[in-house]
Amino acid sequence: MPGPDGGYIMSIASVYDGGSLRLDGKLTYDFLSPTDIDELQIRLNEVADMLHGRTGAGSECLGWLEPSRLVGSAETVRLKKAASRLKEETDCLVVIGIGGSYLGTAAVFEAICPDGVNPNILQYAGTNMSARYHTDLLASLENRRYGLNIISKSGTTTEPGIAFRLLRKELERRIGHELAGAQIVATTDHAKGALRKLADTEGWVSFDVPDDVGGRYSVLTPVGLFPLAYAGIDIDALVTGAIEASIACREKSPNRNPALMYAAMRHLLYKSGLQIEMLVSFEPRFAQLIEWWKQLFGESEGKDNTGLFPAGAIYSRDLHSIGQWVQDGPRILFETFLSVESGEPSLKVPSMGEGPCPDELDYLEGREFYEINQDAREATRVAHAEGRCPNIGLYMPKLDAHNLGVLIYTFEYACAISGYLNEINPFNQPGVEVYKHKMFELLGKPDNVH
Repeated sequence: MPGPDGGYIMSIASVYDGGSLRLDGKLTYDFLSPTDIDELQIRLNEVADMLHGRTGAGSECLGWLEPSRLVGSAETVRLKKAASRLKEETDCLVVIGIGGSYLGTAAVFEAICPDGVNPNILQYAGTNMSARYHTDLLASLENRRYGLNIISKSGTTTEPGIAFRLLRKELERRIGHELAGAQIVATTDHAKGALRKLADTEGWVSFDVPDDVGGRYSVLTPVGLFPLAYAGIDIDALVTGAIEASIACREKSPNRNPALMYAAMRHLLYKSGLQIEMLVSFEPRFAQLIEWWKQLFGESEGKDNTGLFPAGAIYSRDLHSIGQWVQDGPRILFETFLSVESGEPSLKVPSMGEGPCPDELDYLEGREFYEINQDAREATRVAHAEGRCPNIGLYMPKLDAHNLGVLIYTFEYACAISGYLNEINPFNQPGVEVYKHKMFELLGKPDNVH
């Protein structure tokens, strides 16, 4: 598909190989010129230097920048042993937290749930305050041995706090206070806060949330690593992938740094007047990862009346719901297509026997489902671009723990760069506090309670 100059915009990574990730930007034509990335290079280098030099806003929250230092080897061994011990004593783990305290875990587990592992081995609570949700959760746990992983830096966040009370009380009713304590793991501040005090008093196994890592960047800390280890995820490979990505992100040329290129392209599309970025995939296993991505970019960028609105969809399901809007609605969005290039199972469209079949699908007989899905994806990308909805292709070579670690770090790094390009602090969330204060007023929270 030609751009306005009659050819592909090759300098904007029409087939960009970043090692473990391939970024394809050829369908951003008409919105980006061949020189736009080059002209942004100086600014990109400035914000990258701010990030690595820890001189920008929120520099106290950059522990995630070096994933090799997030969890030491001794702590990793302790974490794995605790997860293995709890796994032997329970059937499932209820992860109690909200926002970044559970979204990263859910994203990784859904994407790479190991073969033979019950997808219900992880349950989630404290993500809402719905009476029906938590009543149903208790009912589902009635005949199961369950452990609790309460995740909160303070221990006083309302949603997970009341869910933990509920589940802890039920666990103690079933098996007694002492045995219940052996099935509770707290992930919290290393020295202060209500949950730290409670964990120390009760003698629960506990892990630290690093002081310099915010919730939405915490999946590669014990916040995510403990429940993922319990569920059988290869956390060593996950962290190794992130470490390799962190090394690649030291490269200052966007032509050799996928995170920098992605940040540059989405920033330029935003400055061209587009207001929404949709992360979309033809792979349903990315549904929770899209939710994690939405929090990462939404909470990081949506400040001072600036920032792209992060949305998401799973195709081809959502092509039959909002696809019409994306194709022909107001031209205010662009898409990033997340795809996997290999490693999918073989599954072929079967033959229905002799003679033509009334479903008129004989032309697909013997074709792999994966190949059909690929063709549908590429057709959708072209169709949307022709409808003036530009899109970026982001391709993983294979969906496994290592490559998912690469992807997670790439998104985190790109998010930080994007925030600095917009001249905001990408690591705070002042807007979130507004609803909390209003809620506390209605609930009658005493002024002397923190």
